[in-house]
Amino acid sequence: MTQVIRYGIIGCGSMGREHIENILALGHSTVTALADPDSNSRERALGLLEGAATVPAVFEHYQELLEANVCDAVVIATPNFTHAEVMRHALPSTAHLLIEKPLCTTLSDCADLVQRAKGRASMVWVAQEYRYMPPVAEMIRLAHAGEIGTLHQVAIREHREPFYPKVGDWNRFNVNTGGTLVEKCCHYFNLMELILQEQAVRVFATGGQRVNHLAERYAGPNGQTVPDILDSAYVVVEYASGARAMLDLCMFAENSTDNEHIVIVGDEGKLESLIPSLVLRHGRRADWGQRKVWGEPSGSGRGVSHRRVWDTNIKYAGQHFGASYIEHQRFAHAIRNGLAAEVTLEEGMRCVAVGLAAHRSIDTGLPVLLSDVLGNPSRSAMI
Repeated sequence: MTQVIRYGIIGCGSMGREHIENILALGHSTVTALADPDSNSRERALGLLEGAATVPAVFEHYQELLEANVCDAVVIATPNFTHAEVMRHALPSTAHLLIEKPLCTTLSDCADLVQRAKGRASMVWVAQEYRYMPPVAEMIRLAHAGEIGTLHQVAIREHREPFYPKVGDWNRFNVNTGGTLVEKCCHYFNLMELILQEQAVRVFATGGQRVNHLAERYAGPNGQTVPDILDSAYVVVEYASGARAMLDLCMFAENSTDNEHIVIVGDEGKLESLIPSLVLRHGRRADWGQRKVWGEPSGSGRGVSHRRVWDTNIKYAGQHFGASYIEHQRFAHAIRNGLAAEVTLEEGMRCVAVGLAAHRSIDTGLPVLLSDVLGNPSRSAMI
């Protein structure tokens, strides 16, 4: 028989509720506990579980959920700046942990969690759902199978709407989020690493707060009232092999057909995925076997295949085009079969480091070495 996995949800805001929807769709899974200090969030989460076979225990404080010991797995979907504290309490438990990105808002906290988790018997998995989106997963498979030769460039464009309102407006301030390039974009830096199968060595970025939230005022942390999160940036990431990746982010460009466009270029061809159309394009340079410098004229479209990629086994598409459902499937499979996490704490730390390095580059106008960031986590906490 398939083991029924008992889940606890710490943090019942929009992402916590998204996790509940995916768990309900999985089958052989049940939500046995919820924790959130906000009563409205707790009630909305409970509403999703009406009629479920198990009535969950409900807690105001996450420590109570952990102490109740009624969960095989715990999903942590609290505000970014609370991740480190929650994880420090959760790591001594025997539950398998799925921690939402970003792992932490400072590199010193990330490094501390990596150290604390050493030797832990149960799994810790950092949520990075973008790699599981059907067209993205397929393009990565093709790239790693050698379909476009040696990989040289990755380009990711996200043109989208501004940040959504959150409980207490916590996501309007860098000190709470780690900065936009950590909060919003760490999964892209993780995706670049996964595609190129290399770790970043240098980052250069330019960006700012140009349009969004300029007239808004909040009761923020440390007496802050004016939002300071950037809304647009270009980030170039370099790797030891000479490969490069680039992020083009604009958060006042929601009038788009496909708000996410990922491109991988090799010396023998090119792959592109478009979301939400879920289209994958694949083209090879013509007559590559004869080692010509170029093939078909650029922009002709000749020899480029177009197909929509979907996984018909996805039972809940949700906010991420089925990616969170697939990630939950893989997480549950790993629990039942004693497998390692597919996204480790170390990976979670590295993609936060790239985001922090990008913010430092914007502030200084200079390229930033990842060795300088990762080599001194306490200094990185001040970025």
